Amino acid sequence: MKAIRRFTVRPVLPEPLRPLSDLARNLRWSWHAETRDLFQSVDPERWAASDGDPVRLLGSVAPARLAELAEDPRFLRRLAAVTDDLGDYVTGERWYQTHTGELPAAIAYFSPEFGITAALPQYSGGLGILAGDHLKAASDLGVPLIGVGLLYRHGYFRQSLSRDGWQQEHYPVLDPNELPVALLEEPDGAPAQVSLALPGGKQLHARIWLAQVGRVPLLMLDSDVEENDLGERGVTDRLYGGGSEHRLLQEMLLGIGGVRAVRTYCRLTGHPAPEVFHTNEGHAGFLGLERIAELCDGGLDFDSALEAVRAGTVFTTHTPVPAGIDRFDRELVAHHFGAAAELPRIDVERILRLGMETYPGGEPNLFNMAVMGLRLGQRANGVSLLHGHVSREMFSGLWPGFDPDEVPITSVTNGVHAPTWVAPEVFRLGARQIGAQRTEDALTVGGSDRWDAVGEIPDQDIWELRRVLREQLVDEVRRRLRASWRGRGAGTAELGWIDGVLDPDVLTIGFARRVPSYKRLTLMLRDRDRLMDLLLHPEHPIQIVVAGKAHPADDGGKRLVQELVRFADDPRVRHRIVFLPDYGMAMAQKLYPGCDIWLNNPLRPLEACGTSGMKAALNGCLNLSVLDGWWDEWFQPDFGWAIPTADGTGTDPERRDDIEAEALYDLLEQRVAPRFYERGQQGLPDRWIEMVRQTLTLLGPKVLAGRMVREYVERLYAPAAHAHRSMDPDSARELAAWKARVRAAWHGVTVDHVETSAATATAELGTTLALRVRVGLGELGPDDVEVQAVSGRVDPEDHIADAVTVPLKPAGGPDNEGRWVYEGPLSLDRTGPYGYTVRILPAHRLLASGAELGLVAVPSEETGEGAGVLMR
Repeated sequence: MKAIRRFTVRPVLPEPLRPLSDLARNLRWSWHAETRDLFQSVDPERWAASDGDPVRLLGSVAPARLAELAEDPRFLRRLAAVTDDLGDYVTGERWYQTHTGELPAAIAYFSPEFGITAALPQYSGGLGILAGDHLKAASDLGVPLIGVGLLYRHGYFRQSLSRDGWQQEHYPVLDPNELPVALLEEPDGAPAQVSLALPGGKQLHARIWLAQVGRVPLLMLDSDVEENDLGERGVTDRLYGGGSEHRLLQEMLLGIGGVRAVRTYCRLTGHPAPEVFHTNEGHAGFLGLERIAELCDGGLDFDSALEAVRAGTVFTTHTPVPAGIDRFDRELVAHHFGAAAELPRIDVERILRLGMETYPGGEPNLFNMAVMGLRLGQRANGVSLLHGHVSREMFSGLWPGFDPDEVPITSVTNGVHAPTWVAPEVFRLGARQIGAQRTEDALTVGGSDRWDAVGEIPDQDIWELRRVLREQLVDEVRRRLRASWRGRGAGTAELGWIDGVLDPDVLTIGFARRVPSYKRLTLMLRDRDRLMDLLLHPEHPIQIVVAGKAHPADDGGKRLVQELVRFADDPRVRHRIVFLPDYGMAMAQKLYPGCDIWLNNPLRPLEACGTSGMKAALNGCLNLSVLDGWWDEWFQPDFGWAIPTADGTGTDPERRDDIEAEALYDLLEQRVAPRFYERGQQGLPDRWIEMVRQTLTLLGPKVLAGRMVREYVERLYAPAAHAHRSMDPDSARELAAWKARVRAAWHGVTVDHVETSAATATAELGTTLALRVRVGLGELGPDDVEVQAVSGRVDPEDHIADAVTVPLKPAGGPDNEGRWVYEGPLSLDRTGPYGYTVRILPAHRLLASGAELGLVAVPSEETGEGAGVLMR
C-alpha cells in the first residue's frame, strides 16, 4: 500500500550526543576518516545500510542505542575529539590565511552541479565532481569560497539494465529534509527566498538550502515551493532535463537567482561579499547580467557596469565540443528579459548582443552561453594545456585579427581532491612511512617534497597493498553484479557463476565515464576475437571492469552500453569482463583503487581534461590512455603508456577507430600484460612496482585539486580581485568611454611604413637590428595604443611561430600628415628562417590583455619593406 503523504521524522538526540548532528551536517565527514569511523561505531549494521550517510544513520538508530552511547565515556571522548578537530579545521589559519599576496575577501563559485558525496546526489559526471573537488580543496586551503548551485529534487537518474542490456532510467525523489542540508532562514525563522520575474506577470520563487562543505558554504536553490505554480515548481526537478525553455529557466535561476542568493546569505551571516565571481562553464553566465543590473540601479550606465562586472569575473570553459555548449533561440531569450520579464531596466538588445554568435561561422539567431561567459569575463581558462589550445582555436572568432595562440584564454589543469579519492589503505601506508600529518599535508596542500618519501616504501608493502585493493574490488564487483542481475530478472539459481567473476591475481583494467560517442566505450570491441584472446590468455590474462551512463535522450549512447553489456554477458568471458550499472561516486571510490590500469581512449582532442585517471593514479593505478586532456600534458613512459592515435585530418573515422583499437590491443598484449606478470628475484613484479612508485611520486603532487585551487587563486582570483578594486565607478566610466572612443576611431589606425637596418636577407645569430615604423593614429594618440614588433621563426607560408613581442617607443610626431614614428631594437636570437611584422594594439592600464577589444592594425602588403621582412 502506498502512503498518501510523506513526513520526515527527525531523531531527538540525547544532550551529550547533540554534536553528532553538527558533524552529520558538515560534509567534511565525506573526506575525513575519523568522523566516518565515529559514525560507523554508532551502529555498524545501520551505517552499512545507510550507505555511509550520517543523516540517514541518525534517523534509523534505535533510541536505546543512543541512550547507551550517551552513557559511554569512551564514545563521548571520541565524539569530543572529532568535534574539536572540526572546530579547529573550520576556524584555524590555513594556506590562504598565511599567503602574503593581496587576495580576494571572498569568491563566489557557480556551477550547475556539485559532486560532494553520494549522500547528496546533485551531479551527473566530471563537471560536477570537479566542482565538488574544487569546493573541498578550497576548504582545506582556507579559500573563502561560496558555492552556488541548484537543488534538484530528482537529482540525476539512477541506471539499471533490462534483461537484454538496454539502459533504464529511474529518478529518485529526494526530500531535502533527509539530505545533509539546512534551510537558510531569515531572522524571524521564515525561509529565505529569491524570486525571478517571468513573462506574463508570473514569478519564479526559490528557497535557499545550505550545504556546509567544511569551511565552504554551498547555496542550492530549490523551486519546489508552494508559492510557485506547478510548472515553476518543476524548474529544479532534474539535472540536465527538459526542453530548451526548461533549461533556460534553470540557468536564469542559477545565474540571476544565484547572485541574489549570495547577497541574501551575506546579509544574513555577515560573510564578506564576493569580489570575484567564477562561472564554472556557461550554464551560470546570467550571473553577469544580474550584477550589471545591480550597478545600473546604483547609477552606472550599462557600458560602465559591464566593465566593472568583467573586471571581477572568471569564466572556465570545460568542453572542446561545440555541441556541449548550451545555445538558445534568440527569441526565447528575448521573451524572458525586458520590460515584461526579468531585468526590466536593461535593454534586451544589449543582453542579446552579449551571447549572439556574431563571428564567421556562427549562427546569428542563437544565443550562446559560452560566448556570453567569455564576453562577461575579463579572465578565462580551459582545464588542461591542450584544452586551452583547443579553446583558443574554437573561440578565436571573438578576437578577429589575432592568431589563436594570442586569444586571451589561458589554462589551469584540473586536479582531484585526494582525501576523497585515496583509499584508506593507501593513506595508512603513507602515514606509516612519513606520518599522518605529513601525509594529510601531501594530499591537500601538495608539494613534491612531501611525496618523495613514497620512494622509500618497500616493494613488498606496495605489492601487498595493490593485492588487497584488487581483492576488495573483486568483492565489490560481485556484490554489484549480483544485484544488477537480480534487477534484470535473474533468479538466485542462475547466479552461481558470479562467485567466480574476476580473480584478485589477474591484471585488472578499469574503464568508467559518461557515454557520449567521443569517449568510445566500445573501442575495445572493434576486434572481439582479439579482445577475447587477451581476456583468456593462458599466461597473461586481463580482466576489465566497465561502467558508465548514457544521457537519457541519447539512444546512440544507450546502444553502445547495450553492445558492451551483451559482450560481457557471453558465458565464455563473463568471468573476465563486467559492466556495472549506476556509476557514481560510491562505486568510483572502490573502482579507482582496485584497478591496476586505468583505460581512457577518447577521440583526441575532445577530452577537455578527464580526471578519472588522476584519481586512479593517486591509488597507484597506472594509466593507459590516448594523449588527450591531462595525459597529453604529463605523460611519461616511467609511469604509464600512451595509445598511438590517427587523428590526422584525412583519416576516415571508421579507419581511425580500427587503427587505434589495434594499437590498444598491441600495447596490452606486448607491453602491459607481460610487465604485470614478469617476476624478479624476490618473486615480485619489480618493474611494475617501480612504475607504481613513479606514478605516486611524480604524478601525485601534480594531480591534486589543492594545486589546482592554488593556481586559480594566484593566477586568476587575485588578479581579478585587483582589477575589481581598481574598477571604481569613475574608473569604470573612464574605461567604457575610452573603449567606445577607440572602437569609433580604429579605422584611422594604420601601419604606413616599416624599415630596418638590415642590408641583406641574411643575418647572423645575435645581431640586433634597428626597427623604424611610421604609423597613423587618426583621432587617437600614443597613450591609446601600443606599437609592437612581433618576431620569430617562420614556416613555409611565412607564419610566425613561437612569437616574441617587443613594444616600440615613440620617436617623433605627429608630422604634417599626422603620422608618428616608433623605433626599437629587433634581436635575432634564433637560427633558421626568421621573420617579423609590426602591429598596433589598443592599450589601457585597466585592460587584462592587448587582445581584449579584438582590435589590431597590421601592415598592408604594400607597406614599406612589407608586412614582415623575412631573413633566411
